[in-house]
Amino acid sequence: MKGRSRDITSSLPRRALMRGVTAGSVAAYLAGAGPAGAAEGGPFPEHPHWKFVFVNHVTSNPFFVPCQYGIQDACALLGVDYQWTGSETSDVAQMVNAFNAAIAGKADAIAVCLVDPRGFDRPVENALAADIPVFSYNADSRTNKRLAYIGQDLFLSGQMMGERIAKLVGSGKVSIFIATPGQLNLQPRVDGAMDSIKKSGADIQATMIATDPAANAGLSKIQAYYLGNQDVKGMFGVSGGDTMNCGLISRQYNLPSKGVHAGGYDLLPKSLEAVRDGFLDFVIDQQPYLQGFYTVMEMFVWKVSGGLVGPADINTGLKFVTKDAVGPYLDTKTRYEGSAKEAHIVPHTGAIGG
Repeated sequence: MKGRSRDITSSLPRRALMRGVTAGSVAAYLAGAGPAGAAEGGPFPEHPHWKFVFVNHVTSNPFFVPCQYGIQDACALLGVDYQWTGSETSDVAQMVNAFNAAIAGKADAIAVCLVDPRGFDRPVENALAADIPVFSYNADSRTNKRLAYIGQDLFLSGQMMGERIAKLVGSGKVSIFIATPGQLNLQPRVDGAMDSIKKSGADIQATMIATDPAANAGLSKIQAYYLGNQDVKGMFGVSGGDTMNCGLISRQYNLPSKGVHAGGYDLLPKSLEAVRDGFLDFVIDQQPYLQGFYTVMEMFVWKVSGGLVGPADINTGLKFVTKDAVGPYLDTKTRYEGSAKEAHIVPHTGAIGG
């Protein structure tokens, strides 16, 4: 895609892209991004090169690679710029610092993962008072004054996972692993799963188990849990890292042969391989590319219409990827799933909706 957007990450290696920048550099970037420009062609009037800031809770997490590709593609299409910043470790204070730097740098719009129920209330109010529209993506707080949320309905997705757990397991002990208890990108999934398991009436003893945001530390905790609870009948993660680790433990101890089910979220390569090989029953796709692409679209339309159009919540969806459907995810390298950098048309195979 061609355009006059000036993506500062385009010349950086993938690891640098995932790391983002420090909070203090956001204001400097926004102040020094150069004179306003305009998109060429297309249906929209000539407009400035608006600068949109994305504040993320795990800036270097591979889950957000396709999200950043979605941001890049929308910016190139519309002729705007973006900045990727926040925290690598879900540190809310670091995220707030990045958010405040974006306000100080006079960002044209801000998107933020609202992982804390109250931690972003004042910064969002300050941004809105400065005439900076704010959108949440990937994680949301309904009490926050952000204009709209773009991402998966997390509680509903948890409910749907809980329904599947009840059918798979039937009865017995189930563990649901969470890296950051209480944070709004994950906790609603646990709550939704527990709600559905309870409503199912199945004789299932479900417990939430805290792990760690770092994948290796989380793996050690899940392994220790299994070794101390070998009567468990189900092990499920609510994040990409914990789901991957459930698959690794399932493979290491051949848990399907012992009647243990496992599954969770996101399309990390090792998780997809575990689904293919029967060590995870499913993973859930929440379409991170759309979380980036649609958020830029809402920011842009709000700006170009003076706030008259939108904003509107967008549910980026839920799709269970099981063994009979995992093949295309493993065989296709695509920008839209974060497994390739270059854009290309991916031919569809199979029945639509299949």
